[in-house]
Amino acid sequence: MKVLFMGTPDFAACILDKILEVGHEVIGVVTQPDKPKGRGKEIHFPPVKELALKHQLEIYQPVKVKEPDFIDIVKNLNPEVIVVAAFGQILPKALLDIPKFGCINVHASLLPKYRGAAPIQYSIIDGEEETGITIMYMDVGLDTGDIIMQRSIPIDREETGGSLHDKLADLGADLLVEALEEIKEGRAKRIPQEDEKATYVRILDKTMGDIDFSQSAVEIERLIRGLNPWPSAYTNLEGKTLKLWRAQVEENKNNFEGKPGEIVELRKDSFVVLTGEGLLVVKELQLEGKKRMTADAFLRGYPLKIGSRLGKSK
Repeated sequence: MKVLFMGTPDFAACILDKILEVGHEVIGVVTQPDKPKGRGKEIHFPPVKELALKHQLEIYQPVKVKEPDFIDIVKNLNPEVIVVAAFGQILPKALLDIPKFGCINVHASLLPKYRGAAPIQYSIIDGEEETGITIMYMDVGLDTGDIIMQRSIPIDREETGGSLHDKLADLGADLLVEALEEIKEGRAKRIPQEDEKATYVRILDKTMGDIDFSQSAVEIERLIRGLNPWPSAYTNLEGKTLKLWRAQVEENKNNFEGKPGEIVELRKDSFVVLTGEGLLVVKELQLEGKKRMTADAFLRGYPLKIGSRLGKSK
């Protein structure tokens, strides 16, 4: 089929790569405008653009896809189907109505649960036991269109946002190929979503990683995994930002007393923090200005003391 692809990050690049691999004709790639990154504010291309350049595909980077000039471009391209994966803009009805087979979205959750921008991370943060991919027809709502097919996978106990992202990108690519074949052959299903079961998640930002130690150790440990690698969970140690990359949960069997965030035990390979419920055993971290390291390496070089307190950064 003649495919117009719309996507921006690594997740979308994995989908595009699979579309090209199986031989669909990609007549154009639409991605977000280039943005400056890092301290030097150097311009970086979105991952989808990098892949499109590699394959010498036509690239479009509209600031807003609802602009009449861009809609005219798509009309002239005359795609049979538009495939959207983590694009970053809502498509207007004028675009949705163009392709013969409609606009198809690859969404990283089992809709209607986790509509919105960050379903992968929130499935871990909320303690879900499984998640998956939904291939759906797009409409003017936010992830509200009819479902074509879904596939689920379990969430491992040590799953991070990064590891789950990679699994779902691979799954989404494979499932999309199946869906495109069903669409082409006229066998694709249209399963309306149960809107009353819908949940929405907001876009990730750095502030949500600021750890509140009055929460339970279970909630904090899930936050650490869900926000790994970005935006990361962090706290404050003696005026410096301390990122926590890996931790474990233990019951407070020794009945340690103190305030949430207080360090109550130092071990050879970790240190133990009191929380609102249970203990958080820190295994891997990164102090401001330092490299990411294991807790035992950190303890060999930093004079951490029992009674020191981790707290929200100011």
